[in-house]
Amino acid sequence: MQFHKIFKSAGKIAAGVIAASVLSTPALAATLTVYTAVEAEDLKKYAARFNKDHPDIEIKWVRDSTGIVTAKLLAEKANPKADMIWGLAATSLLLMKGEGMLHAYRPKGIENISPKFRDKADPPSWTGMDAWVAAICVNTVEAKKHNLPMPSSWKDLTKPVYKGHVIMPNPNSSGTGFLDVSSWLQLFGEEGGWAFMDGLHENISRYTHSGSAPCKLAARGETAIGVSFAFRGAKSKAQGAPLEIIIPSEGIGWDMEATAIIKGTKNMTAAMILADWSVSEAANKMYNEGYAVIGIQRLAKPVKYFPENIAGAMIDNDFQWAATNRKRILKTWQAKYDSKSDPKKK
Repeated sequence: MQFHKIFKSAGKIAAGVIAASVLSTPALAATLTVYTAVEAEDLKKYAARFNKDHPDIEIKWVRDSTGIVTAKLLAEKANPKADMIWGLAATSLLLMKGEGMLHAYRPKGIENISPKFRDKADPPSWTGMDAWVAAICVNTVEAKKHNLPMPSSWKDLTKPVYKGHVIMPNPNSSGTGFLDVSSWLQLFGEEGGWAFMDGLHENISRYTHSGSAPCKLAARGETAIGVSFAFRGAKSKAQGAPLEIIIPSEGIGWDMEATAIIKGTKNMTAAMILADWSVSEAANKMYNEGYAVIGIQRLAKPVKYFPENIAGAMIDNDFQWAATNRKRILKTWQAKYDSKSDPKKK
């Protein structure tokens, strides 16, 4: 009899311990499939920082270059696979907004974000995170070896001395490539822009399908000059690469990495939580670890090896024009220059 009471009491205690354990261990509230073009080495950091505040939401990343992610999302329009976009070009999101693919939502704290960094509609369909800007990465060792002068402008890159020494991204695959092309058409006019690219093409050795690849190749000494973006140049220089990061005198194209909720997601509550966090001060401080220009610019601190004249060199980019004319621009570029592109991944 006494043994039975002890056993019964022990069973209650064990059940209580199990119940307490279950209650103290947060179950995953949701798994969000998040499409992104954020640099691959930063994805673990982004998820970990978000999970510090929201450990019950798991992020499943689907990552590729901007053009490839954009094409994938458009192909899935009728049957979306993504819940969220966290880190894709604003020009791509403007395109998707026009296709009715985004869920309009006003994240908590959006009033702290610069008006330039959010959709003008209220509620907005997307919000910006940071700006990535065009730059020229020059390997000083390779440049000296080939007696190449240091370029100071975009048009310098059309000079015969640089023939075979320049690599840039394919705009059909790369957001950096597209911001380059669309900014040249804005800077030089349509006729002047295509004439500039004709001259540049003569000096191009290859077009990559990644925006960061030209600077990475320059950092490794596989090319003297890579048309890329300042974030990648600063990061490679910080790792010891013999690079000069050039901001061309005519001005530089730029785009925003931005966030949006995909219309029809079955994980709307979790998606809104991530959208809220993406505009928070914590998130902006994280973006500032790599990018000098962020959505809450008052929080921005200088980023090591970023050129100081970045903000002043950023052109008055017409994102709506770029998004509206994207298909036409890419088709023309493909017909004129694709012969030097790297083979596409299978």
